[in-house]
Amino acid sequence: MTATTGSPGSPGHARRRPGGRFLASATALALAAAGATTYAFTADAEPPHGHRVELAVDGGTAYVDTASLAVRAHTRDGRDVTLSEAAGTDLGRPGPVTRTGKERARWSYPERGIDVTARTDHGRLSLRLRAHRDTAVSWPVTGTDATASALQLPRGEGLDIPLEDAFWTTGEGALAGSSVDVGADLTLPLWGYSLGGRTGVSYLTPTGIGTTLGFTAPGGRLRATAEHTFDGGDGTRDYSVTLALTDGNPVAPATDYRSYLAERGRLGSLKRKIAANPATGRLLGAFHAYTWGEARKTTGIEQLKRLGIDRMWLGYDGKPYPDKAAVSAAKQAGYLIGPYDSFANGQDPKTADAPNSVWPGTVYPDFCVRDAEGGPVTGFGGRGCYVSSQAFERAEKKHHYLADRTRSMVANGADSYFLDVDATGELFRDHGKGHRMTKAEDRANRLARMRRIADTGLVLGSETAQPWANRALAFDHGGATPVADGMWKLQKDREKWGGYYPESAPGVFFKPVDLPAGLAKAMYDPRYRVPLYETALHGSLVNTERWELSYEKLPAQKTTRALLAMLYNTPLNYVLDGPSLRKHGTELAALQKYFSPLHKAAGTEQLTSFRQLTKDRTVQRTVFGRGTLTVTANFGTTAYGGLPGGCVDARLKGDDEPRRLCPAALQEG
Repeated sequence: MTATTGSPGSPGHARRRPGGRFLASATALALAAAGATTYAFTADAEPPHGHRVELAVDGGTAYVDTASLAVRAHTRDGRDVTLSEAAGTDLGRPGPVTRTGKERARWSYPERGIDVTARTDHGRLSLRLRAHRDTAVSWPVTGTDATASALQLPRGEGLDIPLEDAFWTTGEGALAGSSVDVGADLTLPLWGYSLGGRTGVSYLTPTGIGTTLGFTAPGGRLRATAEHTFDGGDGTRDYSVTLALTDGNPVAPATDYRSYLAERGRLGSLKRKIAANPATGRLLGAFHAYTWGEARKTTGIEQLKRLGIDRMWLGYDGKPYPDKAAVSAAKQAGYLIGPYDSFANGQDPKTADAPNSVWPGTVYPDFCVRDAEGGPVTGFGGRGCYVSSQAFERAEKKHHYLADRTRSMVANGADSYFLDVDATGELFRDHGKGHRMTKAEDRANRLARMRRIADTGLVLGSETAQPWANRALAFDHGGATPVADGMWKLQKDREKWGGYYPESAPGVFFKPVDLPAGLAKAMYDPRYRVPLYETALHGSLVNTERWELSYEKLPAQKTTRALLAMLYNTPLNYVLDGPSLRKHGTELAALQKYFSPLHKAAGTEQLTSFRQLTKDRTVQRTVFGRGTLTVTANFGTTAYGGLPGGCVDARLKGDDEPRRLCPAALQEG
């Protein structure tokens, strides 16, 4: 954890136990007055019906009440903070505590069939709950400390939400009353709080599967409570949570998670990926675009080159695919080019509406994921069925269905591949005869087949990449988009959003859309946006927005999205056909020309600092590497330090003057 964005003190730094007594926080007293169950205990007294477990953590000392799983901390600067209230589940009377050294303790909840191990892990408090039977537990219960001021949530790139902001508590963006699947709906398995006075807390749930995060807003203040389901059939009998004191910076939880991955050898490196496959280097400086019609032909690629665009990732979906001449032209121009594919859907070949849903022989319906009653699990959009990764994995050595599909898709010489769905957290338990699997096995299967594709030399991407896939992938589409529920509803309105026709330029991709004000605020208001995903994974893979949200799809958000892309050092994503290339090509080229040198210099570097420079959060600054790149974006309407509103300044190490971009001026031109 770096000092600029993370916790006070890096993992492994020397720790000391503070003297003095642990006192009940103001929050505990307030909750007690409101009738909530709280446990106040001091450093030399046991909590009721349990024991106090004391463990050193970076920044102070943590105390766990074994009767309730309430967690408090005494910080080095003398503060007493609540990290979790008592579990929302009745745990039953705890068993005795067994200490195994100063940094580890064990106990159990016999009535629940749960064993607990608490330990110090690189300066964090780590609790592992292992269940011997199917059960559930609601814990940790967070956001109750009286000093808590903001919630950090990795929805898409990331949000930093003031706890008392009515828009998020009771308004159009209301989280209260909702819940999210940590492993599927969030891009990182974490959340966090700023507690004021340069103090915060990070919560990591690295087990991911089987955990939801529910939100309430008692007294108009957002709380988040995790609930984990221990299910042997899903492979979720283990549940791990780490709690860490941070410096309160809004990206500190992501800094903590990056350190967690690095400590375990789970953090990928674009530098290493480029060394292993030099073609991956062509992602640096590249914008991304899906192509239709003329844009996927040699003439379209030559037009991009004439515009002065030196790097692009070009994708295509549906036939006709680019021919060998077009692929060769793209590669000669310095671009990457490759197909969109999916291994997740199977349909009857006689009625299939997508070529990548057609499989040989009886893959459909034999490989369909089956529910507990034996019925097929209907595929996305009510089409066909979801296809079992376990069925494919068991058949692959003999039949090579996946390898043959991949070879056929790149027979034109393509050097990249986009595999939809595989890296998301949408996982299945399969009851199908001959291919039963848990959700954990589904994830392992997906990871294995992604690695096989990457090992062939193709530059691999997938959808909304979860961190467990970061070492296998070079890029992802969708991780940058903070999708709010209203977007899915809007997309179903074909009149407003556009449909899948005409085939050469489907409205779903090309028709401009004005987002409702509430939806626009929830997704793109820069006052709530923070780079959690980039803080955790920048320099490991390249992250963009969803492919159906091209840069031209949302005209009112163009300036904000361009500034965010430059601030976060992430590419813009387009859809292109002949007419759109002629209409927007000059603007695209100007934006890419600005972005390219910045990304070439910093795309392989860590995001090391994020700051909100003004009280209204409209001016923000990022730093990559050790000063390799510094970017300041002004999302406001008034100048800041000479930087006009709606503009961004970027300075590479060695630059005498910052490089300025004002996207609105390009739109007017």
